[in-house]
Amino acid sequence: MDNLLSIVTFIPALAALILALFLRGSDEAAARNAKWLAMIATSATFIVSLFILFQFDSSNTGFQMVEEASWIMGMQYKMGVDGISVLFVMLTTFMMPLVIAASWNVETRVKEYMIAFLLLETLMLGVFMALDLVLFYVFFEAGLIPMFLIIGIWGGANRIYASFKFFLYTFLGSVLMLVAMVAMFVNAGTTDIPTLMTHTFGSESFSLLGIHVVGGLQTLMFLAFFASFAVKMPMWPVHTWLPDAHVQAPTAGSVVLAAILLKMGGYGFLRFSLPMFPVGADVLTPLILWMSAIAIVYTSLVALVQEDMKKLIAYSSVAHMGYVTMGIFAANQQGIDGAIFQMISHGFISGALFLCVGVIYDRMHTREIDAYGGLVNRMPAYALIFMFFTMANVGLPGTSGFVGEFLTLVGVFQVNTWVAAVATAGVILSAAYALWLYRRVVMGDLIKESLRTITDMTTRERAIFAPLVVMTLLLGVYPALVLDIIGPSVEALVSNYETALASAPNATAAVASH
Repeated sequence: MDNLLSIVTFIPALAALILALFLRGSDEAAARNAKWLAMIATSATFIVSLFILFQFDSSNTGFQMVEEASWIMGMQYKMGVDGISVLFVMLTTFMMPLVIAASWNVETRVKEYMIAFLLLETLMLGVFMALDLVLFYVFFEAGLIPMFLIIGIWGGANRIYASFKFFLYTFLGSVLMLVAMVAMFVNAGTTDIPTLMTHTFGSESFSLLGIHVVGGLQTLMFLAFFASFAVKMPMWPVHTWLPDAHVQAPTAGSVVLAAILLKMGGYGFLRFSLPMFPVGADVLTPLILWMSAIAIVYTSLVALVQEDMKKLIAYSSVAHMGYVTMGIFAANQQGIDGAIFQMISHGFISGALFLCVGVIYDRMHTREIDAYGGLVNRMPAYALIFMFFTMANVGLPGTSGFVGEFLTLVGVFQVNTWVAAVATAGVILSAAYALWLYRRVVMGDLIKESLRTITDMTTRERAIFAPLVVMTLLLGVYPALVLDIIGPSVEALVSNYETALASAPNATAAVASH
């Protein structure tokens, strides 16, 4: 099938356009039609995206199914996927129908709500498929707008503050990335990402404002991209926007934020930072590894004292993203395999945990942990699902959460044993906060009068969790499903990274430090 990537990317945008132009009125029928059109569009996107997976040849480490066309002023429209990006495309198309299904109870501005999510899906898919710097930047930045509106319009009481904090943090980081992109174009004469991945940017050290810059231009460019991707992940200490955004966002917004949007930072590190600025990455690797280890321990400790369920899970997400950045900058096969696996796995698990909070929030309209207790007596099916994803989040062997954490720790151990040791403490802390949350919300006697009439999960809610349970178990038992696809591309990335370091002007120092 020709133009398969463009078809998958723009089906949701087309549905959003149809909703905007042809759906009139604000009555119940129009709201129902908007929900069904969004569900059909996201499901069709997932079904069509399966053809990308079927056609994908994992033994080919280059970009596949490439589509190219000239744009205005000589700019390129260029799309393609490789072993690193194809699974993020699949994660996005897999999660979006579940997100729409989770939004079935939305009653205010339903049409606009569905349009925002459909446009967001197109922009997220564009990020993972773009093979041109300008195109990537447009998709990357434009994705802020629907999410800003989702939090700001359909969010909680403090939604305006949270949406502006989210927008300003992520936008300011990306301004530096734009400056670096202009410098890259001036230096290399192209905005083509595959070409830039083979281009050697200057790595000779120089002094800037009296500061000795080791790694030269590469280090400066790396820092500019790092500013954007670190905020998006988000890494400690620029993570403070995430708990606020999660707490105020509607359930579906939290699911998209945790499952897909955070992954753009990790994807950016793999697509730009390591292949294009290897010397810059190598110079800053020790700092990033320690930042990641601190993030894992610090945010796990902060999670332990939270009174709001969403805030606790949000801090848990920051801790889990710490494993991802640690694995990526270990820059070896196990580390990067583990980081990608962790991102995919975290998409299913954290998305499911936010959905678990949404289930009881829909019934009780509070996220305070103290408002619950003893739910197992009235909601046995919910208690089972919540227990399963709590265990997966902790990294129980047999679930996908274990594989990603284990591989990243193995990768990091080869590079820095102290960082690995500190990060391993995060595994114990994650068990502490996750089981503490579960015990207080689900276990014990049903004492609170307000909970005596609470009902168990509906058929729709069970149907939403079913595919997430299947994927979490499947990847936990059979991780080769992911590792076989990403393996060759990761191997090529690591090999190119090491070759680039070895041929750098200050190669001896770079290789020794690595």
